[in-house]
Amino acid sequence: METIGTTAKPPRTYEECTGIAVPMIEVLGRISGRWSLYVILALMQGPMRFSQLRRQLEGISQKMLTQTLRELEEDGIVHRTVTPIIPPRVDYELTAMGRELQEPLSAIHDWTMRNRTQVARARERYAAARAEERSQMAPLRHFASR
Repeated sequence: METIGTTAKPPRTYEECTGIAVPMIEVLGRISGRWSLYVILALMQGPMRFSQLRRQLEGISQKMLTQTLRELEEDGIVHRTVTPIIPPRVDYELTAMGRELQEPLSAIHDWTMRNRTQVARARERYAAARAEERSQMAPLRHFASR
């Protein structure tokens, strides 16, 4: 099956669309989680200890940072190294696969910066149009409830 990354042809069937979308949704869901993107961006600076990450990511709890790091490690994006000293030293760093995220994340960042004003305007237009629809429907709802 042709995929979005290897051809300009869009999917023609639901099955083709699903074949492209489902794997992307699974992975993007994980890397775009509440704290995952922050952790990935922080680790792009280089390896860090847990305490360094926690200081850098203001507002994240110890439990949430632990959970996020475990999920990213499970997905092969982060590597955890334990140095058996007292107290144990634990370092986290991006794997080669994790470092590969820099280019697509930069592209998404650039797209976001170029389009965020347009997105905000589109949302405002949408909200205004829905409000107008509701106001036009209000007399009909009042009449129908009699």
